[in-house]
Amino acid sequence: GGLILFAIFSLVMDMFKIGYYSSFYSCLSAIKIIYPIVQAIFVVVQTYFLWISAKDCIHVHLNVTRCGLMLTLTTNLAVWMSAVTDESVHKAHSKLKKNMTEEIFRWLLRAGMRSSSAEQCNCNSQICQIFKNGYFWLYPFNIEYSLFASAMVYVMWKNVGRFIDHHSHHIHRLKFRLFRRTFFVGIMLGLVTLVSGLGVLILYEVQVNSSMESNKKSQALIMYYIFNIVCLGLMSLVCIGGSVIYRFDKRDMDRHKNPTRTLDVALLMGAALGQYAISYYSIVAIVASTPRDTISALNLTYALLMIAQHTFQNIFIIEGLHRQPP
Repeated sequence: GGLILFAIFSLVMDMFKIGYYSSFYSCLSAIKIIYPIVQAIFVVVQTYFLWISAKDCIHVHLNVTRCGLMLTLTTNLAVWMSAVTDESVHKAHSKLKKNMTEEIFRWLLRAGMRSSSAEQCNCNSQICQIFKNGYFWLYPFNIEYSLFASAMVYVMWKNVGRFIDHHSHHIHRLKFRLFRRTFFVGIMLGLVTLVSGLGVLILYEVQVNSSMESNKKSQALIMYYIFNIVCLGLMSLVCIGGSVIYRFDKRDMDRHKNPTRTLDVALLMGAALGQYAISYYSIVAIVASTPRDTISALNLTYALLMIAQHTFQNIFIIEGLHRQPP
């Protein structure tokens, strides 16, 4: 379901790309228009393949199957790197345009700072601007689709030739009841936090980007940090509570080989490394900086809580992944 959702947005992005590049067919090579068409075909074929074959453990033509799956995996990673690079270059050009005059910006483009996109072509019509803004807004969905598909293909590659003992693993189907007390409270608290977070984020963006007064910007930053500190503190306490509850659970740990679980743990730890690095450099910058005001103290608290929350959350999730079913 998640793969199909990201695939739909990726297809919309490809349509916007085709529309945008078609506006400049006279000053662009044909490969610019062909690339999003081929990418859209690839997304459709791969999504259909994963939808019908993701749970298969293949036992025929093992070498050919492994080769094909690894080729698909590397293709997804290449598409992911291309999308990340293109989006980063676009953001860099947008900041250059904002901070420089048009003449200097055009001179820099001619001097060699030309991106892979159609920056050198004029985009004056309204429909062209819609296509341009639309496909850059949809880049994150395409990036997530590539990572999502890579993870699923990797699990399929690990499952090639694998035998599963159906007698030793009992399938436990979760019965989800919306209005059972614990589920209902958890869902309500989650929705309240989500809506509150969106509201705070919108207020923060509006105040920081539109207001010229430094006082209002400081208030927006204080509000943003306080909300995140409260949320991170609560999340850390909940994860610690969950880990404590596991200590009283009599179920055994599942030590069997499981490619999906191994990949989940690796991705979880790998994704946390980025946040650890951001928090570490934030702490170093705050400690080394001279002005010690309220925002610096809140930023330091936020960075420390971010490290703590990710640590406790990862421990809780990894322990949960290794529990035997009830």
